[in-house]
Amino acid sequence: MEPTESAAPDARLPLRRLSGAWWASRRAARLSERSGAVGPVVIPGTAPGATPAPRSVFGAGLPPRGVPGPGTLGAGVAGLGSALPGPHDRRRPPWLSLPAVVVTAGALVLGAGLTRAFGGRQALFPSGTTGWSLALLTGIIVGHLVALGRGRWWGGTGSGAALTLAALLLYGWVPAGMVSLTVVVLVGIARLGRWRQGILHGAVDMLGIGAGALVLAAFGRVPTVETPWTPESWTAYTAPQVVLVAAAYLLVTRLLLWFLQGPRSEGLPTVARTALVRQGLLAAALLGIAPLICVVAVALPVLLPLFSIPLIALDSTLWIARARAEEQLRDPLTGLPNRQWLLERTWTALDDAERIGARSALMLIDLDRFRSVNDTLGHLAGDRLLLQIAERLRLALPRGAEAARLGGDEFAVLLPVADSTTSASRAARNLVAALSSPLDLDGLTLVLEASAGVAVFPDHAPDAEGLLRRADVAMYQAKRDRTGVEVYESKRDSNTPDRLGLLGDLRRALDAHEVQLHYQPKVRFDGQVAGLEALVRWVHPERGKVPPDEFIAIAESSGLMPHLTEYVLETALGQVARWRAQGLRVPVAVNVSPRDVHTPGFAGAVAARLARHGVPAGALQLEITEHVLLEDPQRAADTLAALTGHGVKMSLDDFGTGYSSLVHLRRLPVSELKIDRSFVARLAVDAEDAEIVRCTVDLAHSLGLLVVAEGVEDDETWERLRDLRCDAVQGWLVAAAMPPEETTAWLLARGSRGWQRPRAALPAAAADDPGRVG
Repeated sequence: MEPTESAAPDARLPLRRLSGAWWASRRAARLSERSGAVGPVVIPGTAPGATPAPRSVFGAGLPPRGVPGPGTLGAGVAGLGSALPGPHDRRRPPWLSLPAVVVTAGALVLGAGLTRAFGGRQALFPSGTTGWSLALLTGIIVGHLVALGRGRWWGGTGSGAALTLAALLLYGWVPAGMVSLTVVVLVGIARLGRWRQGILHGAVDMLGIGAGALVLAAFGRVPTVETPWTPESWTAYTAPQVVLVAAAYLLVTRLLLWFLQGPRSEGLPTVARTALVRQGLLAAALLGIAPLICVVAVALPVLLPLFSIPLIALDSTLWIARARAEEQLRDPLTGLPNRQWLLERTWTALDDAERIGARSALMLIDLDRFRSVNDTLGHLAGDRLLLQIAERLRLALPRGAEAARLGGDEFAVLLPVADSTTSASRAARNLVAALSSPLDLDGLTLVLEASAGVAVFPDHAPDAEGLLRRADVAMYQAKRDRTGVEVYESKRDSNTPDRLGLLGDLRRALDAHEVQLHYQPKVRFDGQVAGLEALVRWVHPERGKVPPDEFIAIAESSGLMPHLTEYVLETALGQVARWRAQGLRVPVAVNVSPRDVHTPGFAGAVAARLARHGVPAGALQLEITEHVLLEDPQRAADTLAALTGHGVKMSLDDFGTGYSSLVHLRRLPVSELKIDRSFVARLAVDAEDAEIVRCTVDLAHSLGLLVVAEGVEDDETWERLRDLRCDAVQGWLVAAAMPPEETTAWLLARGSRGWQRPRAALPAAAADDPGRVG
């Protein structure tokens, strides 16, 4: 049994990645020279605005089980082309160009041979026992090829190649061509709809036979049926001649098939590399079997049909090796291609897209709450559910898209050509919607939502690995924010080199106490200060002021968030203690992230800090968002209950965005609700925003909550909020966030009178009434 290439894909991918890194750098350099966005692309062979012809869902080199793909049939056309993209591949020359040239050349070679044979009155095929035995062996081989079934033809055979090479060595190129032609015609009749492919492969084989005949002629050997090159005349010098003839035959046929059907990309795809291994095994088998056929044909031709046994065994061995190699590129549960295939196919798609100036898109799709199905119904039920999801994904694929399963409940979809980032995002939303519709499993109706991340070449990454990683980043962003679909954004990716450097700088800044807290007042409508919100600020020594949204996002995605929260709490409580020593008893609010709330022991750590600084729990307020309930609701509820048990007050921040609901308001132990600035900013000019704010205020008051409006920047908004019975406001109208020293001076200057709007900013009625203050 010949060895298989079962380990080949995994073993050779690092080599592809190493070479791919160099090509990616070249590609990035070329892309940087392009100006402007990539415009609409017209694929050769399609009308402007038309969609390219669809590809198989399984893509290049991996046809579905039981479905015939492009193949090498006939007299020894085996394997290499079959490992490559299917007949719809845009990279292949059209039928009326290069393949037509090959077919014409093959016909000319065959015609020249027939003309020479008829002109010289030479027989086309041996007669007598040798002829009949050889014909019987050929018939057995044809029957064997037909019996293999269409699902195996495309994998290539070695039996026809051995028979053709033996006829070439013994009787010359005309009888060898007749053997090849017989196999191609008979198998082509059985194939019916694939006659074009059969003609092409027969022509390729004819050119290979002609190359072998030229090598024989170079050594002065021109065998015919009348004057065969019999083994009795063979010497030690014959061995290299036989090797060169076989090499010429195999080299011409395989190179032609590779050029006709192979990818135009740097390096060799894994499937092609494993095909080359099989070609080496086939060459060794041919060198061993073909001369033996020659010996038996001369010495005892009646035994020739017995060679069908080793020839069929050779075919079976090659097919098994091919099948095992393919299993390395296929998911065993769903039958979809796997991660290895996806990487190889993406490399090829990016090469194609770069050559025609187009975009490619990669989507990663993950099922939400699939783990609960496994935990509740068992893994067998989960597997059946994945089969339904895979089938639904196949049916919902956009035209030209290709799907793969990466593992678990994670799938990928490749768009070899994408018009734009927007169109790729739209396609992802359609797929997510299709996967989120109800599923039936053993009488149960299940609804599993999906999240998808989209990355686009060349906008987001210049290579396959980078595109896969960035689609993964976008997908987890969609899961975290529960938005369904997210397109990759570098500012939200903490793993870019720039952001990794910023992460290290932030860690050092926290250790060196270079991160500062600024404080923004919240005031009631009677002017009294309701509290302060601590806002983190960082001035980088080289970059200058870093936007809080940028470095907080890095901290949240990297695991640095607990350290940042500890720093803010420690700094804020220390400042509160100093203010209380000066007689300024004003509560301070600190923002905490969902990760903080889910950290075990967080409530106890806050209580310990309060005790260490001598600050009463009522002087601290923690601002949270509804996202704390999305990941682990029970743990979040326990932590918040423990904090309120210690006396710490809770405020619900950014209300009105995300997933605000009455259920969350009921479950969260908050005493204050903050209306997001996006509603407050247009309160005076947008009736819908004004109605949302009014309803929110009424709802909060009915639940016994105070209401604070964020982002108040003008007097008109102030007046509208007061009319709506809002409790307090926060924004630039009152004061911007200030460093501790300025905040202290601001608090001392207001004293017991509190904050007042400048008289120039007061409405006329208020200006006439000296007792009315803001």
